[in-house]
Amino acid sequence: MTVRPTSEALHGRVRAFVEGILRGAPPESFDDLALALARFQAAHVPALGRLVRARGIDLASARDAAVIPALPCDVFRLARIAAHAPDEDTLVFRTSGTSQGKEARGEHPFRTTATYELVALRWGERMLWPDRQDLGVLVLAPSIEEVADSSLGFMLDLFARELGGPVSFHVRSGVLDIEGVARAAAEARAAGRPALVLGASFAFVHLLDGAGTRDLSLPPGSRVMQTGGFKGRSREVEPTELRRAIASLFGVPGAHIVGEYGMTELSSQLYEGTLAAALGARSPARHGVYAPPPWMRVTACDPTTLAPLSPGETGILRFVDLANVDSSVAIQTSDLGRVTDDGVELFGRAPGATPRGCSLAIDEVLSRGSS
Repeated sequence: MTVRPTSEALHGRVRAFVEGILRGAPPESFDDLALALARFQAAHVPALGRLVRARGIDLASARDAAVIPALPCDVFRLARIAAHAPDEDTLVFRTSGTSQGKEARGEHPFRTTATYELVALRWGERMLWPDRQDLGVLVLAPSIEEVADSSLGFMLDLFARELGGPVSFHVRSGVLDIEGVARAAAEARAAGRPALVLGASFAFVHLLDGAGTRDLSLPPGSRVMQTGGFKGRSREVEPTELRRAIASLFGVPGAHIVGEYGMTELSSQLYEGTLAAALGARSPARHGVYAPPPWMRVTACDPTTLAPLSPGETGILRFVDLANVDSSVAIQTSDLGRVTDDGVELFGRAPGATPRGCSLAIDEVLSRGSS
């Protein structure tokens, strides 16, 4: 079995599944497609193959995606997680820097970004601009030219190009251009064009601290997407207070402030459904509850055993993301949360060291004795 033809065929199946499920007619079951991806990855991603063998899992006869072993996020900084060779990388996303230095950054290589682009745009449109395409875009983050290995930067650039209106980036060399934001807001008001503001939470805090008496109000129909934590780059602000302040600063309804959750190791994103619900869609209408796309399954797991918990119980979150074609379809995080009929509630990182279940999985992945 050669890698490239199989990879291309699986990308095609995933894209057909995404388009089909959004029309209400998926061409195959989620479990069948997830297991096809897992079998391919176990054969071509050494780290995942070791984990499957260490667990004694028979993927060939499996029928339920729940049996797929999830690769802990930490593994992405300890080993190459890709079914293809490095010379086939189209793009490599890297996690943000840590106190351990550049060598500790996790990497997620992509042979193609076509599937990533499809799922990001389809779910972004559903949750951020289901009602209109005539939005200007204000980005409180660096452009993709400045941070070429940022998955967030790539996604924001993708959204800006898709919407096609005026676009402005307002973080350059790590500095937030507050005057630039004010000019962009004034231009939006003069044109009567609503805007989509995209940025990380810490950038909004810096903007709030530095805006002073500047008028940053935006035309009716504008909305804001905020993502990520603070990571020591600004003072922390309680989420409800931050949303309230952002809504006041830009003059938008509170329901138009939408939180996004994503990570370098995934290809799909989750969003708060407040805007979609306000526009009449069936979506979580409460801040703090995130809607995963239908090509992703989220499960809360026991931190010690990694066994799935019942709906409503709090554990560390496991994602099965069909868009992760050439890496690992199942990802185990250390993020605490619970899954209910309404969506996914997030409670931040598990305190202390890596949860015991994830540590054991890492040992199994890196153990040469299981290869």
